[in-house]
Amino acid sequence: MDTEAQQTERDRSSRPEPEAAEDRSRFALLARVTDWLPGGWFTLTLFACLAFLLVLNTFVAQPFQIPSGSMEQGLRIGDRVLVNKLAYRFGAGPRRGDVVVFDGSGYFGDADYIKRVVGVGGDHVVCCDKKGRIEVNGRSVDETAFLFPGDTPSTVPFNVDIPVGTVFVLGDHRGDSSDSRDHLGSPGGGMIPVSRVIGRADWIVWPYAHWTRLTRPAAYARVPAAGASNG
Repeated sequence: MDTEAQQTERDRSSRPEPEAAEDRSRFALLARVTDWLPGGWFTLTLFACLAFLLVLNTFVAQPFQIPSGSMEQGLRIGDRVLVNKLAYRFGAGPRRGDVVVFDGSGYFGDADYIKRVVGVGGDHVVCCDKKGRIEVNGRSVDETAFLFPGDTPSTVPFNVDIPVGTVFVLGDHRGDSSDSRDHLGSPGGGMIPVSRVIGRADWIVWPYAHWTRLTRPAAYARVPAAGASNG
């Protein structure tokens, strides 16, 4: 009985494991592919890297080059920022103070733009209070930390209610920015649908000397929620 049991155990161990067979099959397939490709493994590795970068650029993060001086002095012409495309993908929406890249087609023009979010859906945004500051939901916002030196918050007065699902955006260099103020009479009233927002600019990645993280200004954290009492 012992001899028979041992023989049975040896028979089982001599059978190829399904997982090992599958691994060999996959390796054989890769080997055939590399034999067919010019350059072999090097070309296959290059294609894999390009596919990874394509997925990364499409769904996760995308570089964006600053085309104008509308966001100076924080973002200069030629700077490259890394846009976080996942920032608003899982239920979260743009927040006041975020720097966002959006598709302006049909609203600002047929191009991508980068601006700062000043108001979100439900907000009431006014310019200006008695001290010349922008007011959001009854709270004045001190923009001196990021506003271009010498600029006023706006030379164009406005008093707008932001529809749900949209944002009101301004450039930090107010004297050199075409933004929501300039499109109040256009389709959409200068508001940008959240669905057109590509992502949030989180980092300046080029030039290296200008490398820095873009953070939300503290001034916006003190703005009350839409409809809340400003006590």
